[in-house]
Amino acid sequence: MEQNKTPQQDEFLFHPKNVQLFILLAGLSFLFLALTVSYIYIRVTNGVAPVRLPLLFLLNTVILLGSSYTLIRAKRCYLGDDTKGYQDNLKYTIWLSLLFMVMQTIAWIWLFSNNIHLNSSTTTGFLYVISFVHLAHVVGGLPFLYQFYRTAKKRMVDPVTVLVYFSDPEKRLKLRLLTIYWHFLDILWIYLVVFFGANYLV
Repeated sequence: MEQNKTPQQDEFLFHPKNVQLFILLAGLSFLFLALTVSYIYIRVTNGVAPVRLPLLFLLNTVILLGSSYTLIRAKRCYLGDDTKGYQDNLKYTIWLSLLFMVMQTIAWIWLFSNNIHLNSSTTTGFLYVISFVHLAHVVGGLPFLYQFYRTAKKRMVDPVTVLVYFSDPEKRLKLRLLTIYWHFLDILWIYLVVFFGANYLV
């Protein structure tokens, strides 16, 4: 039975940039899996108490999900030739990402103010390292988001330039890759929050 794949889907699947993204996401998956497995191993073998997850981490989950939603909206506006909606939702995604960074910093400050330091225990050390590595990849994606927004504001100035922008297959590919990367970071964050929460409750 033949699979219903279009030539565009096949081209995207084997595109070098798509392969590069797949390798990056696979590497990140193995990295965080190794960190969380190490957390469980050290906690069980050494009898270390689990770390309590700050409530701000749950708020940050909502913020990240919001940024994913606005990026989905941006992609829909792009496909629907909605210039203002596309630009606005890219801007909202950037602001939500910056808000996530600020709130994550506040969460770390809260941990410090409650005498939960990096070297307080092995489990708290893992919490800091894992959340910092995740934040680093959010920061790494911000320049690409900003570049999309900057290019859209600079080049989409009249009907002709808007048509050229929306019909560019390279931009469509890059937007799709960026969306996949952003959704991956959201799923990864949810996994980490559930992981630390479950470890505390068990």
